[in-house]
Amino acid sequence: MLACAAAAGLGSCAGGLVNRLAGRFPWPDDVPLRTVLVGPGPRAVRRPLLEVGTALLAVLVVVAWGASWQLPAFLLLAVAGVLLTVIDLQHRLLPNRVVLPTLVSGAALLLVAAAIEGSWTDLLRAVLGAAVLFVVFLVLALVSPSGLGMGDVKLAAVLGLFLGWLGWGVVLVGAVAGFVVQALLALVLLALGRVRRDSDLPFGPAMLVGAALTMALAVT
Repeated sequence: MLACAAAAGLGSCAGGLVNRLAGRFPWPDDVPLRTVLVGPGPRAVRRPLLEVGTALLAVLVVVAWGASWQLPAFLLLAVAGVLLTVIDLQHRLLPNRVVLPTLVSGAALLLVAAAIEGSWTDLLRAVLGAAVLFVVFLVLALVSPSGLGMGDVKLAAVLGLFLGWLGWGVVLVGAVAGFVVQALLALVLLALGRVRRDSDLPFGPAMLVGAALTMALAVT
C-alpha cells in the first residue's frame, strides 16, 4: 500500500510535467526541456485528467512489477508513453527529444537490473528485441511511407527493448497488437463518423497501447 501511494504521488507529479511539456510543444531546438517546463505556456489537457491518469498508470506498473529492479525502467516507459501519446494525438509527431532519451535511459536502467539480478539473458534479448523491431518497422516504413513514419520506427525500438526483456513471444504479440488496436480504433471512429476511410490516424498511441496490454498480460 505504501508503494502504491508513493507511485500515485510521483505519477501525479509526472502527469503534471507531461501536461506542461505536451502543452508547450513544439519545443525550440535550442531550449532545454527544463526551461520549457518552468517557462510560461498552456497545458495540453484540462487538469486533472493527465495527472490522475498518469498516477493510476504508475500504480498499475507498481502492482504488476512489485519491488523489483526492473520497476524504474517500466515506470519511465509509462510516463514517456503518456507524453508521446498526447503529443502524437495533438501534433502527429513522436519527437526525438522524448523517444531517444527513453531508449537510452531504459537500456541503462535495464542494464542496472541485469547487473544486480544476473539477468544478462533478459538484457541481451531486450537489446535484440529493440534491433529486430527497429529493422522490421523500418522496412515497413520504406515499403509504405504513408502508413508509418520514422517516429514510429524509433518508437518500435523503444517498445522492442521492453517487450524483449519479457520474452520473444511478447515481442511478437506486442508488435502485432499495435496494428490490431489501430484497426479496431479506426473501425470505431468510422462507425461514429469521426473519421473517413482515407483519414490519417497517428500510429504511436496504438503501438503504445498494444505494447502496454501485452506487457500487462505477460507479467500477470
